[in-house]
Formats: sequence, C-alpha cells, structure tokens
Amino acid sequence: MTVSLEQLRRCHFAVDLGAARTRVYVKGAGLVVDQPSVGAVNTHTGALIAVGEFAEKMTGRTPDYIRVVRPVSGGTVVDIEMAQRMLRHLLGDKMRRALRRKPRLRAAACTPHDADPLATRATIETLVGLGARKVELVDTLIAAAVGCGLPVERPEASMIMVCGAAATQVAVLSLGSIVTAQRIPVGGEAVDHAIVQHLRHQHALLLPSQSVRPLQLALSGNGLTPHGPASTEIHGRDVATGLARSVRVDTAAVRDAIQTPLTAVLDGIGKVLRDCPPDLVADLADRGIMMVGGSALLPGFDQMLRQATGMPVHIAERPDVCVAQGLGFMLEGRIEPLALDPLAA
Repeated sequence: MTVSLEQLRRCHFAVDLGAARTRVYVKGAGLVVDQPSVGAVNTHTGALIAVGEFAEKMTGRTPDYIRVVRPVSGGTVVDIEMAQRMLRHLLGDKMRRALRRKPRLRAAACTPHDADPLATRATIETLVGLGARKVELVDTLIAAAVGCGLPVERPEASMIMVCGAAATQVAVLSLGSIVTAQRIPVGGEAVDHAIVQHLRHQHALLLPSQSVRPLQLALSGNGLTPHGPASTEIHGRDVATGLARSVRVDTAAVRDAIQTPLTAVLDGIGKVLRDCPPDLVADLADRGIMMVGGSALLPGFDQMLRQATGMPVHIAERPDVCVAQGLGFMLEGRIEPLALDPLAA
C-alpha cells in the first residue's frame, strides 16, 4: 500500500477531495461530509457566500459580483486557499473544534494514481491548513478497492475501475499493491460535454449545465442501450434566437455521441490487461471488473464494458462513496494485512 495500515490507524480523519464531490470521514463518527466541491465567492469583498449543494445550484445563475469556484480539478487541488475555506465550512464549527482537541491531529487523504509531486504537495498543504500535524496519502485505487470489499491483501487479482468526474483510473491489484494501472483523462464531465455538443450541433439547442444529469436520469435503466426508450423530450435554449425551446431527442443518437469518450476508457482497460501477468489475467476472467465512482452509474456503461471485454462487470453497492469508505475502514482498523514473514535460513 501507499502507506502502512499502522500509520493510517493513527489518523483521526480522512478526506476524499474529488473534482465533483468532497467527502470527509471522521474516526468514530463515520462519513460526516458528502457535498459538491464548489464554493461561491463575492468578488467585491472576497467573502465566501455558499459551499456545497447550495453553491452548485448557483452555477450559471449568478450576478457579476458572485463567482462560483471549483478548487479541485481532476482530483488535484488547484486553489489551496479556497479548498481550505470550503472544507472549514463543510465540516462546521462543532466538528472542527472536536478535531482540534485531538493531540497531534493526523489526517489521511486520497491522491490519484501517479499524481505528480506538485499535486501531492497541494493536498498536504490543504489539510495542514486545517490543523493536521501529519498527512498520510493513500492511492485512490487502493482506497476504492478496500471500500467496495475486494480482497486486495490476498495473492489473487482484483481489477478496480474508478470512474471519476475528470478521469477514469483502472488497476489490477494483488497482495495489497498495484500491479499495473492506467489513468485515462476521460470521466463523467467528458460524457456530459459530448451530450451537450451533440444537442448543439444536431438540434441547435443549448442545454443548461445542470440539465445534463437529469437527461441521463431520464434515460436511466436501459436508456442508453438498444432496449430502452426510443426518444425523450429535452428543454433548452435555441442557439439562433435565444428563446426557450423543446426538442425530442433520439436516444440512439445520444448513445452514439458518448461512444467517443467511452472508447478511450476501453483502450485504457486493454492496456492494463496487456501489461498484467497472465496468471492474474486468468483470475480476472472469473472475477471481472469492479466499477466505483459516481460515473459508474452512467446508464448502459457496465453493459458496454461486458460486451467489449467479455469479462464480468460489477457495480459496487454504493459506488459514489467507496473511496471514502475505504479510507474509513483503514482508519478504523478493519483491514488486516496479510502476514508475509521472511523464512528462516
């Protein structure tokens, strides 16, 4: 693992700073924060107006003097000061006072696979600004695998796929470590963008940024598969006139529009399997792929992976919180490492 389990057991809280949502797990209290990674700032005074759900609702609806800020991009903190202010407000005064009373406050945080030193440093500085005396870093892939119950400590292959907002990470794990992994810069945001561009070019319709997810929900179930509804009605703004307009969208066309970003994900899975030892690939033929992350719930995504890889594909019970749960399990000491004692001479 990125850090020893013994060091993680000493941590008091853990943070999963994602591009879409921020989650905080406090030892003994569980998951206390699960909010969008968004803040709204008054540009005249610099005051923080709102964070989380309320700030996300402001996106695209604010006057000139209010700016909606996303301090995390692609799993990397791009605005340390804003990320600290956002976390303080999300935790609340009561929880922050309880954490400050801990002697030598320790924190754990997730980092994307192969994160560069600057991204790692930004994450550490964000939590140090909250009062943490020491910050332990855990690879997102390992935390996600632990959170969804994969036997990562055993000498057998487990394949995890973390479908995030800005990137998709795929890895094969064995004996508590990553055997081979790939980070693909395609996530839920790329799928959203493909849908928006399709509606703009094919129907001359501008779709509000907050309407992309409802569109996907309208096509839920079998919506993005050939067995789903043939069409659905979408409301937006006409590109030429600027007036409100409704169009009936063909779901087959939407399915074709998102194939391009999802093809990049398939290429990444193929590379991981090619770099993996044959013995582990043989294990995966039975075990398959475990999908976690908010974008794992994209309708029809798992079925497309089954058809493309010929392997079983499973979606975790609560895919959106698996990473935070994995950090929590390690903090609470629920994971027992496999003892590998050296043989006596």
